[in-house]
Amino acid sequence: MSAETDRRPNGDRQRITLTEEEDGRWTAHDDSRGLTAIGDTRHDALDALDEVIDAVEGDGGRPPTDEELREVGIDPEENRRRGEGEGELPDVLK
Repeated sequence: MSAETDRRPNGDRQRITLTEEEDGRWTAHDDSRGLTAIGDTRHDALDALDEVIDAVEGDGGRPPTDEELREVGIDPEENRRRGEGEGELPDVLK
């Protein structure tokens, strides 16, 4: 299933393809941008695709705060030092 929606700023039509997967979830793919998102329902997949498009093309996010980094177990100061070439890199980054 596909549908054409609004025109993009450059005048091109936007084509979104919705596919129901074998597990019952839905995939929404923006054919013109090459972006894809998955959701439990068609609506969820389209909402997720809108978020992906916003993150890629718009102001869809912001850098995490130091507090948010600490909440997920990242030491912001250690992370900054590693980014500047100091300290030992984690094994996954070697």
